Parts: sequence; structure tokens; C-alpha cells
Amino acid sequence: WSSTFFGPTKIEESLRAIAERFDAKIKKNVEKVTKKYKPQMQSVLDEYKPRLEGKTAMLFVGGLRPRHTVGAYEDLGIQITGTGYEFAHQDDYDRTSPEMAKGTLIYDDVSEFELEKFVEELKPDMVGSGIKEKYVFQKAGVPFRQMHSWD
Repeated sequence: WSSTFFGPTKIEESLRAIAERFDAKIKKNVEKVTKKYKPQMQSVLDEYKPRLEGKTAMLFVGGLRPRHTVGAYEDLGIQITGTGYEFAHQDDYDRTSPEMAKGTLIYDDVSEFELEKFVEELKPDMVGSGIKEKYVFQKAGVPFRQMHSWD
């Protein structure tokens, strides 16, 4: 089991999985918390999902973030068509593959040139990556989410 707190669906799943390791009081409190915040989360989904449903995104970041953020994109109706890591181990890929839709391109330590070619080929509606890639895709007119810091 791997917890992630990106997106309403994964937040609820993770809180419930954590609560399973504790007593009934904690399980009950998790249900109270999820019930309390569900309307707030649903209002965000209601606002943005109609505009994002059916859109695609490609991700490329270091660490564990590609795998952990997929659920948040999916909650908004965005399909991940490509994802990968700059610094990963086999375990990262073993845990990433099951999170991805069939046919998702998974790349490893791609160069800037290779990533640009993948984006040209798959034509995502958005790219999420780091600062090195930010300006290349912004200049190309591809909406971009900087995922290493929140500038």
C-alpha cells in the first residue's frame, strides 16, 4: 500500500487505509472528516471538471510525484498519456505501471529533445514537469504546470 494525498479520491483511500491500522474510533473519525470535506472537494471538481474532462497530460519529474499525482488528474477528468522519472529505480516503475491506463507511455530519464518529441507525437493538452522544461513548452504554446516548486 502506498498513500498519496493528491486528489479527493486518493485522499479518501489513503485516510481509510491508514485508519485500518487503528481502532474503531479512528476509523469513525476518518469517515467524519471525509464526510465533512467531501462537499468542498466536490465543489472544486464541479467547477473545473467540465472544462478538463477528456483532456490529456504528460508528466516528467524526479522523485515519486508522477505516480502520486495521477489520481488528482483523473479526478478532474484528465488522462495521463505519458509519464516518467528523471531519477527512478525499478521499484518506481513497478509501482507506477498499475496506476496508469493501458497504453500510457512510460519513459525513463529522457533528454529535453526526447521529451519534446514525445510531446509532439502525443500532443497532450498540458505538460507537468520541472523548471528545466517550463520555458520550452510555454514557448511552444503547451500549457505547463511546474511541479518542482509552486511558482
